[in-house]
Amino acid sequence: MGVRRSELPAVPDVSGPEMAVFVSGVASMGLEILAGRMIAPQFGSSIYTWGTIIGVFLAALSYGYWRGGKRAASDASERRMARLFLLTALYVALLIFAGDLLVRSTVGFPLPSRLASLPAVVLLFGPPTYLLGFISPYAAELVESTSTGEASGHVYAVGTVGSIVGAFGTTYLLIPWLSVDLIGLVFGGLSVATAVALYGTPLDREPVFRSVGVGVLLVAAVATGVAGVGVEGVTVYETQTPYQELRVADRGDTRTLYLGGQRHSAMDTSDPTRHVFTYTRYFHASLLFTEAEVDEIDRVLFVGGGGFTGPRRFAEEYENVTVDAVELDPEVIDVAEEYFRLEESERLNVYQDDGRRFLRQTNHTYDVVIVDAFQKDKVPFHMTTREFMSLASERLDEDGVFYMNLIAAPSGPGSKFYRAEYRTAETVYPQVYAFPTVEAPVVQNVQLVATKHDEPVTREELRQREARRDLGIDLSEEVEDYRRTSRTGDAPVLRDDRAPVDRLLDPMVGQEYVVTETGPNGSSASAPGTPG
Repeated sequence: MGVRRSELPAVPDVSGPEMAVFVSGVASMGLEILAGRMIAPQFGSSIYTWGTIIGVFLAALSYGYWRGGKRAASDASERRMARLFLLTALYVALLIFAGDLLVRSTVGFPLPSRLASLPAVVLLFGPPTYLLGFISPYAAELVESTSTGEASGHVYAVGTVGSIVGAFGTTYLLIPWLSVDLIGLVFGGLSVATAVALYGTPLDREPVFRSVGVGVLLVAAVATGVAGVGVEGVTVYETQTPYQELRVADRGDTRTLYLGGQRHSAMDTSDPTRHVFTYTRYFHASLLFTEAEVDEIDRVLFVGGGGFTGPRRFAEEYENVTVDAVELDPEVIDVAEEYFRLEESERLNVYQDDGRRFLRQTNHTYDVVIVDAFQKDKVPFHMTTREFMSLASERLDEDGVFYMNLIAAPSGPGSKFYRAEYRTAETVYPQVYAFPTVEAPVVQNVQLVATKHDEPVTREELRQREARRDLGIDLSEEVEDYRRTSRTGDAPVLRDDRAPVDRLLDPMVGQEYVVTETGPNGSSASAPGTPG
């Protein structure tokens, strides 16, 4: 039996104010999540950065609500809301075109490190969020309702639904598939489309010119960013993964992988197995801390892949070694295969997994475990703790070597994280050593080495082993960077139930991360990394 058309439930019409509130919720929450990706390359993604982002967005929205509420009775109209959306889209175009420049311009503010990101967040995201704050009180004034309370409740419910859509859509759809610039284009384009809808039909000439003009500026800003060649080189691939911003850039013969805006791996396209970054040469020094000769080493684990420079070189250099490499981000593995000549083989196994979970589940034991999974501002705390180091010790042979590539200063205020890791390692391993890679108390790659041996290995013994063993690489200079002790009395032991990694990394905010590079002949040359 059919149903009469008149008996079907009516689909409620969505008014202009309701649509405006919904879109403002989508855009404000989407921009808030996007802010983390734009701010992190310069200031990191610690709890302090995210706390600043959330606080600034709430403050800007609140100010917009207040100002909008005071003006709603006299100014509220759909045309005024349309202008607010066009102004928001115009500012988003500025962010796309000059966002990185604006972020860098705020670095010099004399603020405590925990507040270092505040000027950047305010400058980049305060104005558009403030403008979007006007929408809700304007809509509450315009929406048809029997009472002020009902109108306000309805408007803020619709806005909250928009925020939920913006949060989930940005997190699960936009960031995994689009670049920061294209995500900005989505929100800018959405604002322009909403403005056009609010202007209504037929459109006057002035609204048409405004809307088309802002749309053209958005597209031009994205096109300029895609076509541009930065100081890092020519971008050959760029994406947002669920974990980080990823970019591959070529400059001359050097291809560099940027994760979260920071240089993470590099490859010489004319000599793919050459160590471009000096710190990766130190990986081979782990083989000097074993009693076994090089041809007696049979299995090595790398936790953290990046461009897979270390795993590829070990698999090629040492014929008897099987290398297992674990990388959490599947996009990093795909990029390494396509752009960094990563190929699995009988002696090079690549696993997409969390490093600690892999160690817990594997039935292999290793001669060497190398942890290369840390960034300057993004450190998975569960791989810094005593429990993690104990798990690694259980998977090491009795003559095995535990090795961590840390990013910190070897002394001074920026050394808190390094000294905490040194002290934590001392609670698990009888012998602990360190190798700073730069002769200065700056933020750099510091290599931490730990063994189960009762007696320490001296610098002289390392010299003798380096001269005698065929490592396939000259480490005579690296051996001289050997350090036996570190001041750790005031450093905490990191545990699963208390690992204040964000606090320990905090003094490095705003400090330059110095990475040294090797020349074509293997000589070292200091070069600054991405400031962060």
